[in-house]
Amino acid sequence: MKSNNVIREKSYNFSLKIIKIYQELTKEKKEFILSKQLIRSGTSIGANIEEAIGAQSKNDFISKISISYKEARETLYWLHLLTDSNFLNKQQSDTLINDCEEILRIIGSIQKTSKS
Repeated sequence: MKSNNVIREKSYNFSLKIIKIYQELTKEKKEFILSKQLIRSGTSIGANIEEAIGAQSKNDFISKISISYKEARETLYWLHLLTDSNFLNKQQSDTLINDCEEILRIIGSIQKTSKS
């Protein structure tokens, strides 16, 4: 995906990582419940950012970016849960958690800027 929008790129690349982890969790570890939650919230971040980019108004933009932030928070929860239940190893976990926290910081900054 080519773009000059940092959060768009980061959320898209994060979604790709989440898809790969989902495939591993379901095929190799036979974990279906938590991984389904992870893929839904993890890929929803970027989908809502795309909706925000195409927003029809400032309020619509803020609404979609706020949903994206909530989805990132939820994704972080599932990542911690999968890590603490030993479905994700430390390396996988650290990378995904760091990426998710970075996305949260960026979206949080966008929210603050948009609301002022």
